[in-house]
Parts: sequence; C-alpha cells; structure tokens
Amino acid sequence: MRISTRLSITVLSAAVAAVCGTATATEPCDDFGECKVLVEINSTDGDIGFHFLGDADDLRSMRLDDPNGAKIFEYGVSSAGRDQLWTESFGESAEPLCWPNPDEDPEDWEDIVTLREFYERWEAGTYVFTGKGEGGEMLYGETELSFNLPAAPQNVNFNGASITWTDGDDLGNCAPMSDPAEGVETIHDLDDIVDVVDADVFEIVMEPDVEDGDATGALVYSIRVPAGTYAVEVPALYLAALPENTPVKIEVGAISADDNATFTEVDGFCVNPYVVLGEDEECGEED
Repeated sequence: MRISTRLSITVLSAAVAAVCGTATATEPCDDFGECKVLVEINSTDGDIGFHFLGDADDLRSMRLDDPNGAKIFEYGVSSAGRDQLWTESFGESAEPLCWPNPDEDPEDWEDIVTLREFYERWEAGTYVFTGKGEGGEMLYGETELSFNLPAAPQNVNFNGASITWTDGDDLGNCAPMSDPAEGVETIHDLDDIVDVVDADVFEIVMEPDVEDGDATGALVYSIRVPAGTYAVEVPALYLAALPENTPVKIEVGAISADDNATFTEVDGFCVNPYVVLGEDEECGEED
C-alpha cells in the first residue's frame, strides 16, 4: 500500500482487494472500520518510514499507542470539526536515509537511521487505537506491526506500452551494508529482526517527472496486481493524455500480507517522444 494522497487513474483495485484483502487492509479492526501500522521502504533512495491509518465513523478524537502503551499520536476535533466530526486519519513519519549515500554530504550521515535503529525505535508488536465517538462512546482497535519486509522489486522497465519487473531478494539500499560511524563497509546480520518475504501484491505507479507547478504532474497512473504478475500494460488513453516528450518515473512496490511495503523507483523513461531518442538525447529535446 502506497498510502499517500495522489490524483491517480486506478484500475482493477476492487478486484485485487477481493483477492488480497490483507494486503489492502479492508478488514474491520475491532470497533474501527480499519486500522493499520506498517513499515515502508524506498529501496532506491534508501529511506524508511513508519505509517499508520485509523478509520471510524464520526470521531471526536483518536489516539495511537505503541506496544508499551506510550502515546505516538493523538488528535481531537474542535470548531467546525466538532460539528462535522472526523473519519479517517493517516500519518507517516519523516523518512531519514538508512544508508550512507555517497551522493549526500558525509556531515549528514549522522542523521542516518539504520534498519536496526528503526527496529529498536518502532517495536514490533501490538499497536492500539482508541477513539471517542460522537456521543462520547469509546472505540478500541488493535493491529500488529511486523518486520516481515518484502524484497525490493528488480529490473523495472518500460517499453513504451508495458511496465515490467522481476522479484528481488533484498531490501536495496536499506539492506545492512555499512556503518557510517565506522566510515567503512561492514556487513551486519539482521536475520534476528527482519524476515525478507515474498510480496502478496504489487503496486505500480507511473507519474510525470516534471517540475512543481506543472499540471501534467497530476496525471498519475496507479494499479495493484496480485503476486505472480510481472507485467502491466499501461492504458493507451492514459499515455495519449500526456504531452509529447513527457519524462516519467516508475515505482513498483512489493506489499506483504502485513501491509509492509518496499518500493523501487526508476526514472529516465520517456512517453510520446517526438522521435526515437538516440543514446545522447534526452526526453524533451526536439529533433
């Protein structure tokens, strides 16, 4: 699940949800219609974040506690919100780098949160949602955070009509590969905290790689498909809606039965080029 708000063209979502209910988290969560906590990794950029979602009708307040009972998040409505009440609340942590990216300033490496540090910060176990309804009734729900993390998809490609990829076997740049404190390449065994698992669902996103403020950036194609699928044909109507020579980037996310997600991002693709681009030509250049 890529739980971020985006304008998208979504196909087959209902069908996939029926096949893979756990991965789309449509099952009730005690008194809540839905609640979940999960780990999301960008294996390409090498960052990692904690996400949560709670959904119930006519909420006046909601709170999320970790397995030790410590409060992580809480809100209460007021003013117009008290009259309208609330339903769904979603949040995600900042996503610090989990590896010493050589393209980043080494002085920033002290801000790195490795996968082991992330694990120690966001303990696996039962996370509890509580809320207060319109009439003051208390709502309760609980869900599990696991570190069953899906392997990052590999070999993401676009041939002008279809997006393809293959299964991976690691977490990309969030795999344990170095210790920035030591400044040397070392290997750290994380088998005691992480299980790299197969995907239950893949999420594929194509979006124009344009500057902020360019309306073309709102034209996003997104689809979820069951595990075992490794090719998606992008609708011709969507491709035709993009201007000529539109640079695009593609994300393919592997999503586990526990809703944890590992995404691989690849850019440099071109939609509707004026001509077949030569080796030294870039998308957007006219012949």
